[in-house]
Amino acid sequence: MRIEALKKQILAKKSFLCVGLDVDLEKVPEHIKAMEDPLYEFSKAIIDSTAAYAVAYKPNIAFFETYGPEGMASLKRVMGYLNNKHPEIFTIADAKRGDIGNTATRYAKAYFKTYNFDSITVAPYMGKDSVEPFLSFDEKYAILLALTSNGGSSDFQTQEVGGQMLYEKVIQTSIEWEGSERLMYVVGATKANALRKIRELIPNSFLLIPGVGAQGGSLTEVAENGLSSDVGILVNSSRGIIYASTDENFAREAKKAARELQSQMESILKNKNYI
Repeated sequence: MRIEALKKQILAKKSFLCVGLDVDLEKVPEHIKAMEDPLYEFSKAIIDSTAAYAVAYKPNIAFFETYGPEGMASLKRVMGYLNNKHPEIFTIADAKRGDIGNTATRYAKAYFKTYNFDSITVAPYMGKDSVEPFLSFDEKYAILLALTSNGGSSDFQTQEVGGQMLYEKVIQTSIEWEGSERLMYVVGATKANALRKIRELIPNSFLLIPGVGAQGGSLTEVAENGLSSDVGILVNSSRGIIYASTDENFAREAKKAARELQSQMESILKNKNYI
């Protein structure tokens, strides 16, 4: 998928919403659990109810891997449904892969070819030869973990290295890697105060920003500090949408939650003269 198609969707839907598919079968309604493929059926219902407001979906791979081969078969069904029903919507494999070149190439083939994702989250700790294989596929993207929302992020990411934060060094270094024009970056919504500095380093790159809603991040602060000249952000909401309700009306409530976020995003885009 070309990045221009994603930009077009953002303006058409007046939204930069990414819906995270963190499908926990302990939280889905009982009638879904009774179905033959509950992972797929729950995901499909969420997609059907929120696709009018979302420009991206982000299945969390761990929630499928935990069920073994059957879970991964469900993931393939979910991706088949997304790509056939909504080919215009950007897809993200939330897999956080990071390994040496030959292994990274296999991971890239798995998620870009076998499962047909548009992008995958990757960890930069092993350096360029663990990331560049993901950047060798046309119209596919790697989303680099830069500054995350979890408490342990301060163990490494915000430590000073050579006069700058480690996450800043990671971003600055990654710009030099082959295929870096297809790099995006993960920046947690609870780190909104760092977005301005990050935008100075990568003014035109897309940012995937989790943590709005259940994790306490502010959409207004994220937009104020993170928007680029062509929007350039995807704000992810997972639990706040897909578990807006856990009863039989879960899809309807998910739709309401997605529509509410999209409405806020539309107001931001109008106020900033993007639309």
